[in-house]
Amino acid sequence: MAKKIATQSSVALDTLAIGIDIGGTGTKFGIVDRNGNVLFSSEISTRGHEEVESFIEELYNSLYPMIERAGGPGRMRGIGVGAPNGNYYTGTVEYAPNLPWKGIIPLAKLIQNKFQLATVLTNDANAAAIGEMMYGAAKGMKDFIMITLGTGVGSGIVANGQLILGHDGFAGELGHTITIPNGRFHPGTGKYGSLESYASATGVTKTAIEMLEKSTEPSLLRDIPKEQLDSKKVYEAAIAGDELAKEIFDYTGKILGMALANFVMFSSPESIILFGGLTKAGDLILKPTREAMEQNLIQIFQNKVKILISHLKESDAAILGASALVWEIKD
Repeated sequence: MAKKIATQSSVALDTLAIGIDIGGTGTKFGIVDRNGNVLFSSEISTRGHEEVESFIEELYNSLYPMIERAGGPGRMRGIGVGAPNGNYYTGTVEYAPNLPWKGIIPLAKLIQNKFQLATVLTNDANAAAIGEMMYGAAKGMKDFIMITLGTGVGSGIVANGQLILGHDGFAGELGHTITIPNGRFHPGTGKYGSLESYASATGVTKTAIEMLEKSTEPSLLRDIPKEQLDSKKVYEAAIAGDELAKEIFDYTGKILGMALANFVMFSSPESIILFGGLTKAGDLILKPTREAMEQNLIQIFQNKVKILISHLKESDAAILGASALVWEIKD
């Protein structure tokens, strides 16, 4: 089970934290100081391990030499883990569709037993929110929502200075809220019309295919085979002045903004912080997102909530987010 987290921490400045971010393809890990400097980092394959035990064995063999170079286990305050479907309360990963290990995996316990270091686990988007609050754009904020726009749409909600976990540890799945009733099918969940089906990189690709099929408008995207089309190519076409590509981002931003308006009205955050590959599209997606959010807010919420881009370096963000969990472990 994950260690309890306190709201205040009295951690010595020379103490270090370990952050592990488990993804469907690869697992990133590193050692981080209290100021958010990643001192050591590396990566191993997740997909290459059908059994979780062999995964933890490789993780140990790769990470432990880094621990020794950083001053040994005695200098480590603990290990923070971000993982899909990670449950903070139980330290388990439960029915993660994109991980090779099925069912309920007591991951925090397995890692803690192997490394003999206190281990806390939560889902990857919650870890990103904590990292943003400690090291990034949300520093000093007590009310904000973190939205990760990558292959999927993840989210972490902080209200009154606390991460919202819910009674079972799975609160905050904003990407799976229904934005378009009876809309686009989501193969991972079997549901229709979720935000993730539209506002993710995968959603942008689907929108591009749909618009190309419905329209006869000339577009640079027509020269790209359907199986090679992705959000990056849509962005490149939009930057080159392609009107259909711009329309794809405009449509995506409108749906995202509408969803953000709903999120604002239930938690009244100071800001919404966006992270992930889609944010690289800049105003192509941010402008329609802001406009749609404001249009769908009732008056008392209008022009109050900032939409910000994450301040965390993308290559370090996952490790920083996971490591940030460690500083709040109670002794």
